[in-house]
Amino acid sequence: MSSVVRIDPGPRLSEASVFGDRMYLSGMIPEDTSLDITGQVKQALAEIDALLKKGGSDKTKILSAVIWLRDIGDFAAMNAVWDAWVMPGQTPARATVQAHLNDPKMKVEIMVVAAI
Repeated sequence: MSSVVRIDPGPRLSEASVFGDRMYLSGMIPEDTSLDITGQVKQALAEIDALLKKGGSDKTKILSAVIWLRDIGDFAAMNAVWDAWVMPGQTPARATVQAHLNDPKMKVEIMVVAAI
């Protein structure tokens, strides 16, 4: 029987959890909310890359992604960064929605599930 492995656990949440051959990442957010949408998306994707590496995975193994944007008007700019980051032929199932994020300066949050 597989056990649950928690990556960077905290009092409220773990940055990621691994069970069996799947890795579940919490919503990744930018550290510097003074950046524009391009900079914030790049930061969130860098956090995803780092966590996937800690769990023994990488972006080519992402199965699904959910992207929350504060302003759906940032959709094209977010997609430009996303498209440069994903590997051609290795794109995951994905949904993008507009949402009121917890910090008014935060423009994006991204959550993924990946295979290991």
